[in-house]
Amino acid sequence: MENIKAYVTQHKDRFINELIELLKIPSISADSAYSQDVLNTADAVKKALLTAGCDTVEICETPGYPIVYGEKIIDNNLPTVLVYGHYDVQPADPIELWDSPPFEPIIKKTDLHPDGAIFARGACDDKGQLYMHVKALEYMVENNNLPCNVKFMIEGEEEIGSTSLAWFVERNQEKLANDVILISDTGMISNTQPSITTGLRGLSYVEVEVTGPNRDLHSGLYGGAVANPINILTKMIASLHNENNHITIPGFYDKVEELSTEERAEMAKAPFSLDDYKKALDINEVYGEKGYTTNERNSIRPTLDVNGIWGGYIGEGAKTVIASKAHAKISMRLVPNQDWEEITELFTKHFINIAPKAVKVKVIPHHGGQGYVTPIDNIGYKAANKAYTETFGIPAIPQRSGGSIPIVALFEKELKSKTILMGFGLDSDAIHSPNEHFGIFNYLKGIETIPLFFKYFSEMKK
Repeated sequence: MENIKAYVTQHKDRFINELIELLKIPSISADSAYSQDVLNTADAVKKALLTAGCDTVEICETPGYPIVYGEKIIDNNLPTVLVYGHYDVQPADPIELWDSPPFEPIIKKTDLHPDGAIFARGACDDKGQLYMHVKALEYMVENNNLPCNVKFMIEGEEEIGSTSLAWFVERNQEKLANDVILISDTGMISNTQPSITTGLRGLSYVEVEVTGPNRDLHSGLYGGAVANPINILTKMIASLHNENNHITIPGFYDKVEELSTEERAEMAKAPFSLDDYKKALDINEVYGEKGYTTNERNSIRPTLDVNGIWGGYIGEGAKTVIASKAHAKISMRLVPNQDWEEITELFTKHFINIAPKAVKVKVIPHHGGQGYVTPIDNIGYKAANKAYTETFGIPAIPQRSGGSIPIVALFEKELKSKTILMGFGLDSDAIHSPNEHFGIFNYLKGIETIPLFFKYFSEMKK
């Protein structure tokens, strides 16, 4: 594959223009007003896969938005790589904070992207990273050096929880059979230091409701005589952490994996400036569980955070009431081995137990997912690292992510194969935020690197 860099350079403008056209379609899965645009994007992905060299591509109906499935099978005796991605995007709100319209892509140079970056919703998450795989396939087919079979499963509901994906995977296990799953929906440390995401945290998301009196009460006539749900809720939430910011739910840490000193030392090799971190967030000091670094707290340790809290009067001026109800939304990021359903049960039991008898408590589970770890002695990881080393000139660093991609655990459960997370985005790319962008360097480097993964994985699998 010596000529891959030359091929990418030769077709650079076309690669960029094709991605720009895909980014113009507002495939917002969360808003039904854009349902036709989501379907149009599925059609565009199908066309792109066929043009790139897939032998067959079909738009598979689901209870929700369709899944685009494509494949090129060159020999049933060779390994098969299943590429996953998503063609839907986040809503662009708040529109007024964008420097340019979110679905009118433009290229601008930045300090981190001197070669330019494409600014548009979905540029990095995930259309840009998905399209790297389409163009990588094009290169391999065009140059007759595709070393194994490839399948594509591209969904349209990732930004709304992949509602139909489990339904599809459970019903198509034979169609989706593979030796490894390849995903580019994550990031890397920097443009000079690649990294491979080897761990994802799980998630348990709940809503709680505390009810006191049967109606809002006058705080003068009733204050001090009846339970105030807001006061009680805040006390209950405060008690969920101790003085060391350790979570106090009984049994919460029972299955938490404690990494070895050697593994923690390997993680610490990742370039990180605490001063830059604080400056970027405009904070005076970091905060978290005692005994762990910032990068450990947001990746290998479980957390509990209040995402929203409300109750009582919050309008203009004063209204002296004791609210009847108080509410909060709480998310728990979990590490591998913690089962999200078990943690949800532990939280529910504990939260009800710590409530005083003067109030009633309801816990409403919303959704969740399991954590995931890919061992670095896995041949998929080794192939990815070898590919990064060749294109970047430096080995990748294994990195646990603080985020959650519940579908990865689903894939391992249903398809019995490991997932390799080869991301090319940067933390600064503003995914889910105004002014999302994806560097031209990152986009083209992904197209260069992915075929090398195919090459080395196929060699190691023999």
